[in-house]
Amino acid sequence: MKYVYLVGASGSIGTQTLDVIKQNINDFKVVGMSLGHDLELAQKLVEEFKPEIICLREKKDIKLSYSPIIVYGDNGLLEIAKYHKYDNEVFVNALVGISGLNPTVYAIKAGKNIALANKETLVVAGDIIKSLVKEYNVSLTPIDSEHSAILECLTGEDRKDVKRLIITASGGSFRNKRREELIGVTKEDALKHPNWKMGSKITIDSATMMNKGFEVIEAHYLFDMPYEKIDTILHKESIVHSLVEYEDGVIKAAIGSADMRTPIAYALRYPSHSKLLSKPLSLTGLNLSFDELSKKRFPCLEYAYIAAKKGGCYLAVLNAANEAAVWLFLNDYIKFLDIEDIIYNEINNPKYSKIEYNLENVLNLSNSLIKEIKERFVK
Repeated sequence: MKYVYLVGASGSIGTQTLDVIKQNINDFKVVGMSLGHDLELAQKLVEEFKPEIICLREKKDIKLSYSPIIVYGDNGLLEIAKYHKYDNEVFVNALVGISGLNPTVYAIKAGKNIALANKETLVVAGDIIKSLVKEYNVSLTPIDSEHSAILECLTGEDRKDVKRLIITASGGSFRNKRREELIGVTKEDALKHPNWKMGSKITIDSATMMNKGFEVIEAHYLFDMPYEKIDTILHKESIVHSLVEYEDGVIKAAIGSADMRTPIAYALRYPSHSKLLSKPLSLTGLNLSFDELSKKRFPCLEYAYIAAKKGGCYLAVLNAANEAAVWLFLNDYIKFLDIEDIIYNEINNPKYSKIEYNLENVLNLSNSLIKEIKERFVK
């Protein structure tokens, strides 16, 4: 039995994680759960899984048939992360945004193994998290389909034999549009991902290709691979989830249906596999295409490499600028292409090079910069 603490339970990854658990109810027990603003959904999920401790975003009355510990807000997330009662505990971080970083830190210090979907944890504080994972002797397993695929392809191999990691990208909502056609596109258009059902922020990140930049940074930390050995490629079908090329020219690929429950289940069970949760992939008549993922067409991908090579607090700047810009776009304060301009201006500001890289500073910088950028446009 594994004892699961799930933060972000009512989001896209969270609900799919609960579906995996429900289909493997004899193997997993939900002990802690954080939920969003939807009180009706929160009550439904809590009653179904009956965790011992729950976190609600706001102090609202919730009617339950039993009496769990109830905590609230960002401090409540930390209470769930710190809660420790069992051996073999897994902390599933399905939060979106910088608010996911501190809970990961607290969960590691509580001795929990980490199954990570929150991109910001490694993008903003990769060196810090790697050090803590080593210090507290816990595991960190990715939930992203791309990193899960890389993990599959690396299992049993000598990392010294790896020539490069190849991260695939669907191309997002606007993959068939030229740059000039992006002027005036709407958020409704941007939220129509052709392959995946995801939350709104990650769907916009997919449309700008910032998500792929984040995944490059995450891969750097997850697999101890230099940026020069991490490439991206356009693969519209979302069937090959990533590849690893070895020095002898052999390329290993992990292929499967576009269903996030597969990498979620793999992260929960690693290194074992679960029974099939999604529709089986038929190889008959399968057509796969691969094309260049142009940094000119998707400049946010280039910005991620630039920030990564600068290092230090510039990764926090990259993430904060993107988080604020996506929020502004989703709330109709800026246009789609303004997202790129905001990020470019921030990662090229020399003032951030003077800030010492540590957990307190990256958190403070992240929160203050997100607020500052929003205030520029919200009058």
